[in-house]
Amino acid sequence: MQHQVIAELILSTWPDLTEEQLQLIIDNINVKEIKKNCVVYDAGDLPEQLAFIIEGKVKIYKNTPGNRCQILRIAKKGDFFGYRAHLVGEHHSSSASAFENCTLALIPLHVLDRLIRENYNVTMYIIKVLARQLGKSDQRTIDLTQKHLRGRLAECLLLLKERYGVGEDGCTISISLTREDLANMSNMTTSNAIRTLSNFSATNLIATDGRNIKLLNEDELRRISKLG
Repeated sequence: MQHQVIAELILSTWPDLTEEQLQLIIDNINVKEIKKNCVVYDAGDLPEQLAFIIEGKVKIYKNTPGNRCQILRIAKKGDFFGYRAHLVGEHHSSSASAFENCTLALIPLHVLDRLIRENYNVTMYIIKVLARQLGKSDQRTIDLTQKHLRGRLAECLLLLKERYGVGEDGCTISISLTREDLANMSNMTTSNAIRTLSNFSATNLIATDGRNIKLLNEDELRRISKLG
């Protein structure tokens, strides 16, 4: 993919870049194809690049002391990631890997630093994204520690619908997850995720077809999520 085309994709997110700033991005972009499950960076690595997802999805996660994977979020096409640690002068506190085959535009962090200094709208975009993520992280901490299994999984399914949308039928979540992925997002074991999904399916709250999940009774899922 030509760098000019990628720059135009970035421009759709940062529409107020000047011609000089856009050219700066074009001159420094490195496009990389990442295969599914391949690591983008590990916790403890020094941040080097701002990543923009051109195609595919990237899993942001932490490995717990018990060597379990806790998925923090799944970044999608059009998202930037990998810059938070740089802004506070830290090493990465989480890891990132390709959730599926993906194409990334990698931009050196000195370019981001210059854009932050020169462009108010880029600065405000980053502040708003980080503030939004912090708010969601606070709520997720409460959800994952205070809610029971059914409440956690219901919340996870609703978040997936909100984040990735649904297919043409209006109810099938537009992301395919393994049972292990769902468990890692909901802070439960895989066996508990399977049992809870089966219970939801038996009571006609959802329907499953392999990794695809269809929400049949969203109101009841919201009630379960709210009750915890």
